[in-house]
Amino acid sequence: MGGIEEMAFRSGVTRAWLPLAMAMAVGLAACTGGEASPPASGPDATGDTGTGDGEAITLSIAANAVEGGKNAEEATWITDYVIPTFEQMMADEGHDVTVEFVGRGVDDEDFKAQLALDLSTSGGDDVIGIDGIWVGEFADAGYIAPLSEVVGAEVDDWDGWEQIPDAVQANMAYNGERFGIPAGTDGRVLYFNKDLFAQAGLPEDWQPTSWTEILDAARTLKEALPDVVPLQINAGSTMGEATTMQGALPLLVGSGTRIYDEESGTWPGDTPEVRSVLEFYSAIYGEEALGDPELQLRQDGRDRSFQEFAAGGVAILAEGDYFWRSVVNPDGGIAPMENRDEVVGWAMIPAAEPGAGINGQDFVSMSGGGGRVLNPNTEHPAEAWALLTFMNSYEATLEFVAGQARITQRNDVNQEILADDPHLSFIAEEVLPVTAYRPGLAVYPQVSVALQEATDVIVSGGSVDEAVEAYQSELESLVGADAVESGG
Repeated sequence: MGGIEEMAFRSGVTRAWLPLAMAMAVGLAACTGGEASPPASGPDATGDTGTGDGEAITLSIAANAVEGGKNAEEATWITDYVIPTFEQMMADEGHDVTVEFVGRGVDDEDFKAQLALDLSTSGGDDVIGIDGIWVGEFADAGYIAPLSEVVGAEVDDWDGWEQIPDAVQANMAYNGERFGIPAGTDGRVLYFNKDLFAQAGLPEDWQPTSWTEILDAARTLKEALPDVVPLQINAGSTMGEATTMQGALPLLVGSGTRIYDEESGTWPGDTPEVRSVLEFYSAIYGEEALGDPELQLRQDGRDRSFQEFAAGGVAILAEGDYFWRSVVNPDGGIAPMENRDEVVGWAMIPAAEPGAGINGQDFVSMSGGGGRVLNPNTEHPAEAWALLTFMNSYEATLEFVAGQARITQRNDVNQEILADDPHLSFIAEEVLPVTAYRPGLAVYPQVSVALQEATDVIVSGGSVDEAVEAYQSELESLVGADAVESGG
């Protein structure tokens, strides 16, 4: 998972990306990073995409990373490992290839704006790091193209695809086409306190198979431990994108639908699935009081929920693996639990009922992360593809994580580096194959806010009818009534 997504987890809020038209308008004024790369002309009319032996070429890599600053780890990896290793590999094969790193350390919106400006003028670097949520937007604008169009059919023959789950590949895909290669990801689960479960007579290997079973466990906890908050699932607008990713979207895919249907080009509004999600929230934060709505309404509510879980005040919490790695981690977590490995349990997020999730799944998740694409204007697509695949090879990926316990895009690397971490192994092996991603469309951030506001109605004491009607209305204003699905 890249630094952009990690920052979003840390704050609990992902800042809404500007639509490309606005981003380009402010890009030059706002961006404080390096200058745009010179335009490239693309392959010549003969279709020759490679270089002859001995012909010197230069490739460039763009990333919002800089040594000693933002995403420094990635910048150091590119500078100290990727570039010299790849250049030597090319030299050994008789190719004179120089690679340059165009690193920036700016706000994500500014980086996106600069990329949009570069690509819109047929410029930009050969290999470009982007957030997965930008893929559809950039594709629709014509700024990026499917890898098979940039390079050729040989893209499908890369053996690395076998090591990247199809669900993870989807983060850098759009309309059924691969536009790039993902570079790390994450997954969401239900965390629970085994000690509290034992006191309430619940099993320490708890794995609910439906939303009803989640609620039943919360009811048991409430009766047995009245001073403990049984269940917290992020809700409300103050938590921003954390509400959407840790709560609303996992529930939505568990109801059997996605927030956006690529095939029909529609967004679910007042549908049975959206209503079921809001009804589940109402069961938690309504009259039964299985969760604490005040935590969802406070500006610091997410951090407080972390602290309360670590102190044994919250029994079940829906979160991403960031929670395990960086929150309750006894070695440097922001809410460290010395007994984390013994006390913290985890369970997959079930569909509303067995088989009711998207693709007929029993269990679901949501993931984030970024990846890298090829500039369709590159003069050297074959070499750029070689560089991109090298950056996502087993050896390079292993070098990037440098022994850290973190989930990568590759199964073979995960199997090696996560062997001593049963939880992250669980995420990599069980959760990633069933995960889903947000749509990479310019309007998505606004739709996400509308969905957060719908959950806010619930935690503020409103009804499901009020919440879904407000969501339907806002959705229609954002995407047009013809693009909103309702009824059913």
